[in-house]
Amino acid sequence: MNRKPNLAVVGATGVVGTTFLKVLDERDFPFENLYIMASAKSAGKTITFKGKDYVVEELNEHSFDKPIDIALFSAGGAVSEKFAPIAAEHGVVVVDNSSQWRMDPDVPLVVPEVNPGDIADNNGIIANPNCSTIQAMLPLKALHDKYKIKRIVYSTYQAVSGSGVKGIEDLKQGLAGNDRCVAYPHPIAGNCLPHIDSFLENGYTKEEMKMINETHKILGDDSIKVTATTVRVPVFDSHSESVNVEFENEFDLDELRQTLADFPGIIVQDDPENNVYPLARDAAGTDEVYVGRIRRDFSVDNGINMWIVADNIRKGAATNTVQIAEKVLEQLDD
Repeated sequence: MNRKPNLAVVGATGVVGTTFLKVLDERDFPFENLYIMASAKSAGKTITFKGKDYVVEELNEHSFDKPIDIALFSAGGAVSEKFAPIAAEHGVVVVDNSSQWRMDPDVPLVVPEVNPGDIADNNGIIANPNCSTIQAMLPLKALHDKYKIKRIVYSTYQAVSGSGVKGIEDLKQGLAGNDRCVAYPHPIAGNCLPHIDSFLENGYTKEEMKMINETHKILGDDSIKVTATTVRVPVFDSHSESVNVEFENEFDLDELRQTLADFPGIIVQDDPENNVYPLARDAAGTDEVYVGRIRRDFSVDNGINMWIVADNIRKGAATNTVQIAEKVLEQLDD
């Protein structure tokens, strides 16, 4: 491509959509024309980006009749199901943040530091993984390549921003003494809810099965045994995860820490004697994945425990999507 791409942002007025624009600005993503799209409810609003005012367009069947090269979607699964194929038919490369396409065998599911090679094998749609999966993939990829992972046990502690504006407002109201239950079936303030998304017949939630299935797809290894418990906690931003990993191969703990530190996108914070370990408040507003509390699991032959923290709206959604778009742009340039 000998010109800057024409870019569309779909769902631009939501929590992730507004962060798309922030990250695009911070990373100075190149574009010729920008089209900002949302539902009829938001159409007509004005958004200022890079000093220029853009009128929000209503997303419809003709939105992609104009020349658009890349579209970033964060408008929910139903919108993506309907409009992503329409965009792809018009030659647009869609990077979709919903769960709609993640497990479609014809759609690559990508964390750019982990499996960028999968991007090329797309039919116009690329899926952004679940937020809680994304942050785990960086350390797990680094360790799987070196020691071969046998089993993973996820326990997550997920921020209310993962539920959008409704979740944030539930916590704000709860902290003010008003037990509002709009996003959740129980008050979130002063509580931990072992319930993210709906329950399935097997007793797991959809969120837990997303982590299990997406881990297999992104790492390209269905032989890894994976289980998960996902919990919503009264934290505004950043997901925290306790991840227990069992390897096929033996390891040296210092070498393992260095392997993590050398992997792109990871910052190791592991000095427990000085109370240094990843914290949600420190991760908020950043794009890195923080790993600490790295220690041997003495209950198995070759196991470790890790504490993994990242901003779920940035690296867990918007930043990862923009990073995918940057890789798409590199391929268009080639």
